[in-house]
Amino acid sequence: MADVARAAGVSVMTVSYAFGQPARVSADAAAKVRRAAEQLGYPGPHPGARSLRRGSAGNLGVVLGEHLTYAFEDPQAARFLAGVAQVCADAGVGLVLVPVTGGAEDAVRVQQSAVDGFVVWTTADDDPVLDAVLATGHRSIVHGGTARAGLATLSIDDRAAARAIGLLAFRGAERPAVLSFPLDRSRQQGVVVGPDAGSATFPVTRNRLAGFRDAWEETGGSWSQVQVAVCAVNAGPGGESAVSALLATDVGVDTVAAMSDELALGALQASAAAGRSVPDALAVTGWDDTVAAAPAGLTTVRQDLRAQGVACAQAALGITELPRPEPPWEVVLRSTTRGA
Repeated sequence: MADVARAAGVSVMTVSYAFGQPARVSADAAAKVRRAAEQLGYPGPHPGARSLRRGSAGNLGVVLGEHLTYAFEDPQAARFLAGVAQVCADAGVGLVLVPVTGGAEDAVRVQQSAVDGFVVWTTADDDPVLDAVLATGHRSIVHGGTARAGLATLSIDDRAAARAIGLLAFRGAERPAVLSFPLDRSRQQGVVVGPDAGSATFPVTRNRLAGFRDAWEETGGSWSQVQVAVCAVNAGPGGESAVSALLATDVGVDTVAAMSDELALGALQASAAAGRSVPDALAVTGWDDTVAAAPAGLTTVRQDLRAQGVACAQAALGITELPRPEPPWEVVLRSTTRGA
């Protein structure tokens, strides 16, 4: 900066203003500074140094817990991030996506992120990234997480919502199945019959399994009868493949309660391919009420993920107090379930 000031024939303060507060210098002085900086190859004050001076980074970090492309490919994540981005745009701060690979470098990546707060997308209880977020001392909130000292959480009452949608899904069912998110960070897929919901380390998975169990047992069924197809990722092809395999077994399936609309839409594809009528031969429910749910006639759980993204971002940036920990939800009844 001093070199630029000498070359431009102005004070160092004028150079600083020209880069940081251009309205405070004349057009002539600003032009001299820009010419001198260009000749000297000076790009301007380093953002890191500027952050140290201000005492803030001017960024909000979002820890995905997924491959980076997940933010753009998964409709639920995209809606949530749209809410986060809205807050960042309104507040004039940057949005830093912090992907997690499952390796030791995850914690380092979190600790080195130049951010003023963190929003953590749904992750497992034992994810070391949570310790890394806590260690930064920044205001942080976990979406879909479990209670943990020092970390705020926000999530609908997944167990209650799963019970409510399950009571619709399992009406008239004899051979029910659940399309599940991963049980733990290993993300192993496969079919488990009557799993212990409490063993799942992802809080969302754990609570939704418990709610589906509550619903099935209220109908008089035994949880030990229920096939749970665990999907490694939240995508339609995975749901389609899992339900196709279930339909082809000797046991079969006549109801599928899915933990997402993507998985449920895959189940509807499998049903059509197998020539099974919906809902008479196969009832299907989803979760989240994405834009594709209504055209498919999908009975589902509606929650406002964009509004939840807004609430999380505002809390992490200190714009508002911590939001209500359990946002509203509702069941949307359509044509893929039996009865009124």
